[in-house]
Amino acid sequence: MGQPLEAGRLNASAMVAPGPLGAGWALSSRPTGLPPFGHRFSASRRLMTSIKEQAAISRLLGFLQEWDNAGNVARCHILDKFIRFNHSKTAPELEQEFSQGASLFLARLTTWLRLSNRYLVEFLEVGGVFTLLEILGLEKVKEEDKKEAILLLQMVTNCGRKYKELICESYGVRSIAEFMAKSKCEDTQEEVQILLDSLVHGNPKYQHQVYKGLIALIPCASPKAQQLSLQTLRIAQVIVGTVHPSIVEFLMGVLRTMHLEVQYEAIELIKDLINTDVRTALLTGLVGLLRPSAKDTAKLQPKVLEDPAVFQVSGHLPVFLQQAAAAKTIGIISRNSMSVAEELLSLQVVSNLMFAMGNRDHSNSQRLASLTLEDHVEDLYLNMDSIQADILASNNVNIPFVFVSPSAWKDFDAPKSGEEDDKKEEEVAKESEKQMKFL
Repeated sequence: MGQPLEAGRLNASAMVAPGPLGAGWALSSRPTGLPPFGHRFSASRRLMTSIKEQAAISRLLGFLQEWDNAGNVARCHILDKFIRFNHSKTAPELEQEFSQGASLFLARLTTWLRLSNRYLVEFLEVGGVFTLLEILGLEKVKEEDKKEAILLLQMVTNCGRKYKELICESYGVRSIAEFMAKSKCEDTQEEVQILLDSLVHGNPKYQHQVYKGLIALIPCASPKAQQLSLQTLRIAQVIVGTVHPSIVEFLMGVLRTMHLEVQYEAIELIKDLINTDVRTALLTGLVGLLRPSAKDTAKLQPKVLEDPAVFQVSGHLPVFLQQAAAAKTIGIISRNSMSVAEELLSLQVVSNLMFAMGNRDHSNSQRLASLTLEDHVEDLYLNMDSIQADILASNNVNIPFVFVSPSAWKDFDAPKSGEEDDKKEEEVAKESEKQMKFL
C-alpha cells in the first residue's frame, strides 16, 4: 500500500477493492478505472443498440416497400395510419423511429403529390372545368353522368383555394345552382350541396357570389333544393357576415310552401337573422303576412256582414299557408326573446293575429294564431260561428306598447272601494261583456 504510483497510472497490486462476494478485484491500470466486466457490459450495450438499429432499418425498408407497391387508395390508408401514430412526434423522434431514414419517406410522399397534382393541372389546362360545367346544362346527358361531373368538381375544390376561384370565375356558381334547382334526384342534389358548401369555405374572393347564388335558390320549384339551400345559407351567413337585404323577401315567400321540412329550415334561418340588421324588416314582413291583401286572395261575397271594411277570406290558397306559417314563426321568436315580443307589439301584432283567427277557410291559421296569442288556448277557434269569425276579421284592435317599470307599479295606488268606483267598474264590465260576448 505504501509503494508509490507512477504518474497517470494506477498500480494494479496497490489498489484492491472487495467484490460483492468478498473477493477482491484490481482496478485497471488505465485512467478510466473500468472493472473487467465493464468492458463486457459496454460491448453488450453496443450489441443491443446495433440490434435495435437493425430492427428499425428493417421496419423502414418494409414500410417503404409497402408504399412503393400500393395504389392511390392504399397509399391514402398508409398516410392516414402514419399521421395517426406519429401526430405528436418531433422531427428527431421520427428520425430515430425510422433509423435516420424519415427523409426517404418524405421524398416519396412529395413525389406522389407532385404527380397527382400534375394530372389535375393538365386536366384544367385543356378546359376540364368548362367541360364539367357544360355537362350540367345539357338536357340529353343522363342524371348519373351529371352526378359524376359534380363529384369531379368536388375533387377540384378539395385541391385548394385557387381551384375554387377558377370554378367561380368560370360562372360555375350559376351553372351549379341552376342544375340543383332542375335536378330530380335527391342524392345528386345532396352532392351539389356539398360542392356549394366547399365553395363558400376558404374562398374569400368569391364567397359573396356563392352566398347570393344560395339566396337565388330559395324560390325554386324543387322542395329538396329549397331545403338544402336554406341549410347551407345558415352556414354561409356566418362566413359572409353581412346580410343581403333581398333575403327577407325570399324568406317571406318560401313560407307559402306545403313542405314542413322547408318551412322548418326557413324558420331556423329567420331565428338566426333576427339579431342582425334585417330584424325590423323580418318582423314587419311577418306581421304583414297575417293580414293578406285582397290581391292575394280570391274574394267571394259573403252572405253575412256586407260591410266593405270587412275583409272576407275564402279559398284554400298558398297565402293561407303563408299566414299560418307567419303566425307560427311569430310565436317561436317571441317566446325566445322579450325584446322581439315588445317590438312585435309596436307593430300591431295582436290586431293581425286576431284577424288570422277569423280565417274560417283555414283552420291551421286560426289554431296557430290563437296559440301565439295565448299558449293554452288550443280550441278557441273550434267554437266560433260565422258571425264571430267575421267580427275577428274586421277588428281594429290597437294595443300600443307601453313599458311600465317595476318601480312605477310600487307607486301606483289602487282605487278605494266606494260608490263612485263601483259605478265605474260596472260600466267597464258591461262594455267588455258587450264587446267580447262572442267568446
